[in-house]
Amino acid sequence: MPSIRTIHTPDGFRDLYGKVRKEKIQLMGRLEDVFASYGYEDIETPTVEYFDVFASDIGTTPSNELYKFFDRDGNTLVLRPDFTPSIARAAAMHLPEEAFPVRLSYSGSTFVNAAEYQGRLKESTQMGVELIGDGSADADAEILSMTADALKASGLSEFQVSVGQVEYFKGIMEAAEVSPDRIEEIRQEISRKSGFVLGELLAEERIDPAIARVLERLPGLFGDAAVLEEAWALAPCARARAAVEHLKKIHALLSERGLERFIGYDFGLLTKYNYYTGIIFSAFTYGTGEPVARGGRYDRLLGHFGREEPAVGFGIYIDQLRNALARQAQKQPGHPLKG
Repeated sequence: MPSIRTIHTPDGFRDLYGKVRKEKIQLMGRLEDVFASYGYEDIETPTVEYFDVFASDIGTTPSNELYKFFDRDGNTLVLRPDFTPSIARAAAMHLPEEAFPVRLSYSGSTFVNAAEYQGRLKESTQMGVELIGDGSADADAEILSMTADALKASGLSEFQVSVGQVEYFKGIMEAAEVSPDRIEEIRQEISRKSGFVLGELLAEERIDPAIARVLERLPGLFGDAAVLEEAWALAPCARARAAVEHLKKIHALLSERGLERFIGYDFGLLTKYNYYTGIIFSAFTYGTGEPVARGGRYDRLLGHFGREEPAVGFGIYIDQLRNALARQAQKQPGHPLKG
């Protein structure tokens, strides 16, 4: 009798069925309701894109973390690792000038083939929105408000949206006259909140001591709205001070909406995605060490696809959110689950 070969899913991929699949669909339905309530319309982009959509000059996922292959004409294609460049490409390609500002929502899978993802999914479900054509503080506040409302609708009652400002960091780097090849190293150490290594890097660069002290303060420069005043006082240049002023405007708008208890500010919150140009944020809750949502402003990304438009958006990581909800053992409001 021939032996039966058991074929498993590749590492980082999985099957979903039965109750687990049903719960995931219901959760996504609640998030879709929030997006629609803000006036966002659904857009669908292909799972496969040309490699150039995620090229290094755009500042997205590193090439060695992409799933790459070739079509019959020899063009390099990739499985989508990140929705934002895909949405930016589609908006620049298809929408007429009079359509902006435009509010778009999406859902689907992303694929990242990174060694650091060991034990984590390499295919993950993401849902999110993009507000394209509005560069105002009101637009930033709208996106942050929707993030909070979506997480509340999912069933979370305790979470924190940590908001940073990449312009603050870029302003300091400009004032410090740091060589471009060292900026990424400094960013990584600030993100890791690694004070000792950061201090060594700054000493090697021979940065002005006053500016070096500001950079060394960044990993611990987080908290409620009071930290905005400290950040403004520490700012060594007009560009960094303008970044703080923008955050103050956003905070006032969020306070009017009664959301300040969900919002914190973190000037050490930085990202490897270089297309971000203003606010960036990550949402955390207990029950998972990973963010359940991320977002930010990317005012120059559409320019890579031939259309200059400011933009801001966020994505919710459905798998991380489901894990957090399961661990918190919370009953999710609306659309009651049935076993």
